[in-house]
Amino acid sequence: MPRMSPSIPARIAALRAAMQQHGVAAAIVPSADPHLSEYLPERWQARAWLSGFTGSAGILIVGREHAGLWTDSRYFAQAEQQLAGSGIALMKLRVPHTPEHLDWLAAQLHRDEVLAVAGDSVSLAGLRAMEGKLAEHGVRVRSDLDLPGAIWHDRPALPHARIVEHPIAWACTPRADKLARLRNALRKHGATHHLLSSLDDIAWLTNLRGSDVECNPVFLAHLLVAVDGKATLFAERGKFDDALVARLAADGIVLAPYAGITGALAELGKADTLLFDPARVVCAISNAIAAEVGRIEAANPSTAFKAVKSPAELDRVREVMRRDGAALAGAFREIEHQLTQGKPLTELDVHRLVHAARAAQPEFVGESFATIAGYQANGALPHYRATQESHSALQAKGLLLIDSGGQYLGGTTDITRVLALGESSAEQRRDATLVLKGMIALSRARFPKGASGPQLDALARAPLWAAGCDYGHGTGHGVGYFLNVHEGPQSIRPPVSGGALVALEPGMISSIEPGLYKPGRHGIRHENLAVVVEADRTEFGDFLAFETLTLCPFDRRALEPGLLAPDERAWLDDYHATVRAALSPLLEGADLAWLERHCAPL
Repeated sequence: MPRMSPSIPARIAALRAAMQQHGVAAAIVPSADPHLSEYLPERWQARAWLSGFTGSAGILIVGREHAGLWTDSRYFAQAEQQLAGSGIALMKLRVPHTPEHLDWLAAQLHRDEVLAVAGDSVSLAGLRAMEGKLAEHGVRVRSDLDLPGAIWHDRPALPHARIVEHPIAWACTPRADKLARLRNALRKHGATHHLLSSLDDIAWLTNLRGSDVECNPVFLAHLLVAVDGKATLFAERGKFDDALVARLAADGIVLAPYAGITGALAELGKADTLLFDPARVVCAISNAIAAEVGRIEAANPSTAFKAVKSPAELDRVREVMRRDGAALAGAFREIEHQLTQGKPLTELDVHRLVHAARAAQPEFVGESFATIAGYQANGALPHYRATQESHSALQAKGLLLIDSGGQYLGGTTDITRVLALGESSAEQRRDATLVLKGMIALSRARFPKGASGPQLDALARAPLWAAGCDYGHGTGHGVGYFLNVHEGPQSIRPPVSGGALVALEPGMISSIEPGLYKPGRHGIRHENLAVVVEADRTEFGDFLAFETLTLCPFDRRALEPGLLAPDERAWLDDYHATVRAALSPLLEGADLAWLERHCAPL
């Protein structure tokens, strides 16, 4: 097991010195930036810098004597490796007898002690929850101290990538129309202004794209929309060319410095009413709102708008899926070919071959996330990432899990396939088939209008439950349109007490990705993207269904067909017939032969 760099204990010691200087008993360092993004620019990766843990989800808490890193089951193995020797304990979220981080803090801290959290890394709603929990124990929370920033002397600067327009041929709806729709929603709420800090909402509304965040085509900005005036985009002027600035102005969008958002909020007065989402705005920003300004705390209307793709957007997504599927057919064929020729291949080569195949497709912009190529036991790490320092060589046996995606002008893709590189075990084939049975069950579901993802989640798990198995992540997430690969508000996951139930609506795109992971042995995940569509109307109401969008064959060599029921076999054969018909015109030669072979009926 790799040992942690000595610099990590030194950084924790420096943080504790800063805590002592300010009279702070504990510091909490979330995985967050001023936009509460899932994936962060380097400047706000303080949790990774302090702990050495690089997973996308985790909360670091440092006390006077004890430090812990809370993360979920996707990252347990990774965290154990990266935290080794750091003095930071792994605290497993949602595991019996492990306290949640706020419960742990409440038990550790004493009355009149202080907890510090940087105000640009916690939402207003999150701060309220923190304060409410700890106030019962007499603990005070300070959000005006950025202690990690105080000791991070070589902290990266803000990114300065160019901001470009998403051409209307692919954006489909003019930004003026999107802003008009937003303003209509604000009027219904009785708001005069609306504050947006979530980067994908801003990019969608303005039909702009950037590259400030790895794999996500967004840019750092805040947006303040006046119902009866202009919209002010707080982003650095140097990122725009003059022609784009002029086009934005013509649509009623003016630019202001990125840091100017707090000053603009401070200028609002008692005649103004501001709508904002306290779960999507950090307290460092919300603190600038004067007390006399009216407040409406509600979800950003644009989040629901962009979740429902228009018919024109879906047409482009379907074409992107054809191109993406053709690229993967070529990449997977090449992986098989090189292995049969005895050429040395590693997980890093898989990443390279998949990227090259996608890059050859029209309108390809980049990856939608870093490719996960996990061979054998590495496949059991749901968010595994091969590196130059740590990766596995492939052999002509066992299973290779490939989870990858692309950003295209006409959509975002996310797909997972498990390839049998040669002989596989009966256990591996059984597990892969159980997971596929769950995918099929959810993919062909019919459900009443108004149903939510948590109400459907069990459909994908039932075949695994029947075998005494389960998986620790959600079954499905929303996907953006040339935007973030993880998008809300909808999701398919187990119900959570007090959690919102967001109805699935026609036009929403979701992943369907059940899995099964056996640490040290193998991991299985099958993933397609699907769009919610209208199914039928009966005396009991309107019913919806899923249309599968992803077009790429499953490797039947990794399956045990005898475990599939006749209707499941029919689903798989029908899917492969659809894939063959869609991709054949885009392929030729060895790639076409590979497709025909893998799409043959069972």
